[in-house]
Parts: sequence; structure tokens; C-alpha cells
Amino acid sequence: MVVLASAGGNTVPAIARLVQADEDTIRQVIHRFNEMGMASLDPRWAGGRPRLISSDDEQFIVTTANTRPEALGRPFTRWSIRKLAEHLRSLAARPIEIGRERLRLLLIKHQITFQRTKTWKESTDPQRDAKLARIDYVTTHFPQRVFAFDEFGPLVIRPQAGSGWARKGHPRRLPANYHKLHGVRQFHGCYSLGDDQLWGVVRRRKGAANTLAALKSIRRARPDGAPIYVILDNLSAHKGKRIRAWAARNKVELCFTPTYASWANPIEAQFGPLRTFVIAGSNHPNHPALTRHLHNYLRWRNANARHPDIIAAQRRERARIRSERQRRWGQPATRAA
Repeated sequence: MVVLASAGGNTVPAIARLVQADEDTIRQVIHRFNEMGMASLDPRWAGGRPRLISSDDEQFIVTTANTRPEALGRPFTRWSIRKLAEHLRSLAARPIEIGRERLRLLLIKHQITFQRTKTWKESTDPQRDAKLARIDYVTTHFPQRVFAFDEFGPLVIRPQAGSGWARKGHPRRLPANYHKLHGVRQFHGCYSLGDDQLWGVVRRRKGAANTLAALKSIRRARPDGAPIYVILDNLSAHKGKRIRAWAARNKVELCFTPTYASWANPIEAQFGPLRTFVIAGSNHPNHPALTRHLHNYLRWRNANARHPDIIAAQRRERARIRSERQRRWGQPATRAA
């Protein structure tokens, strides 16, 4: 604009008023154009402040943040932003000066967040691989004839913490009564993998007789007499002589999960929605009321098995109970790099 205005015969004060700039700046632009021609119009980008932290430094910071402080001779179990920045500055071989906010942004850039520590338990069952392989085989090849059984509980009558919609600043409140005045119950659940149906009954306690009754209800779900497969854990009430004899007579194969590997039972994920939509945030007056509410939910759940809320709750429950360092059972372990 300055060059065009000058070529049009305008004076420097007039051009300064037109572009809202100082007259000396206008003269400098015109003089540079007279000396250099069109090259004077190219922007002169500045390089900016030189980087103080190189790409290698970033990788070193990320590696340090992922290392437990105890392994680096520090007397604490986790890093804070302040402690990590001080540690990086104090390194004799490779000191790195970095501020706390820059360090926080750098960790976010590399998807490193402050998370709660979780635990996992390795199965000590000597037949672990064989049991998991069998479960994986039957669920893959005979999904329409595979069932899962387990107990969900203990169910107690007391206010349960939960979440729900409410007016801002006015959450729903439950009475602070945490005494088990009505005893406990156990929900004996049966789950059909092929049909994606869940059913069960509430009992006073676990026991071989109640387990056998549940297995008989599963057998009635496939009355054609063909073999069926039931996945269940190693509870002593699940594997008595009477149960094994009945299973052999009625073509029911009991597929037991390994010790400390209840996550291999598909019904465990189905208990997540029960906990979310029936137990959390409840204040049932007694066990009959809880049982009615539970069976009402089961009827709705079986009619809406693929509802997004159910699938999301199942996904959360799988993530909660998953073990083996995020490795799915039945798949080979990933080799270390």
C-alpha cells in the first residue's frame, strides 16, 4: 500500500495518515524499495529465540518421568512436577534447565499423565495355560453352547454411593446408615454367550446345592441333549462330587478358570452394569425390594442387550478386572523389544 500510494504521487504525510504509521517508517519503506526493488517487499522472518531443549533432551525427560524415582536414587515413590524439574537441574552429567509449566506441557505432548497406580495378580495355577486355552477354544468354536456362571455379591441392605443427575450444588443425599441389619445375599447369575442373555436368582448363601440348581437351569436352556460348556471359577461349591457326577450324566463340561484369573469368566463383565444401574446410588428397604429391582433390570437388560449404556458399563468392568498386564487371555505373550 505504501509503494502504490507513493507511485500515485501522494506525499509522505498523506501516506502515513492512510496506513496509520509513522512518517519515518513510510520513508524507510520507500527508500528500501528504490534501492532493492520488489525484493524489499518479501517478509523478513526472524529466527526467534533458539531452542534450549533439544529433541534428545525431550526424550531424556520422558524417559526420566517414566522411571520410578527409587531407581534413580531418590527417596520417594513418585514424581511431582516440582521434584522432576529439580532432579533434571541437579544432574551432574546432563543438567536440563526447564520450568514447571514447560515440563507439564512437554509431558502432555508425549501423552504422559498423572494416574492412579493399579495392581494385578499373576495366576499360580499349574494348569493355567491349558484352562485358558480350553475356554478360548469353546468360546470361539461353540459360542451358542457356552454359558458362564458365578455369584455376585454380597448384596447388603444399606445406602450405596453412586451418581446421577441433580441440580447444581444439590446432589441427591442418602441417609448415613451403614449397618447390615438384614444380612447378606448372593446373586447366582447365569449368562448365555450365544444369546447374550443374563438371568439368575438371589440366595441366602453360596453352596453346592445352589450351584447345582443354577447348572440345571443352564441345562434347561439347551434341552436338545447336545453337549454344553459352562465357565465358572474354582470355588469349592462349584466342583463337588455330586456336581461333577451330574455334569457327566447330562453332557455338561465344566470349564474352570485358573486360580486368580476370574477375569477369564465372561460373566464378570456382565456384573458391571448390575453394579452401576442397580446397586450404585440405591437405598432399598429390604432384600425382597432389592430382588424385585434386580429382576426388573434383568428383564429390561435382556430386551436391550446391545444398549450403548450396557456396552459402556461392560467395557468399564472389563478394564477394571483385566489382568495379565493388559494382555488378553488366549493370545500369545508379546515379545520384548
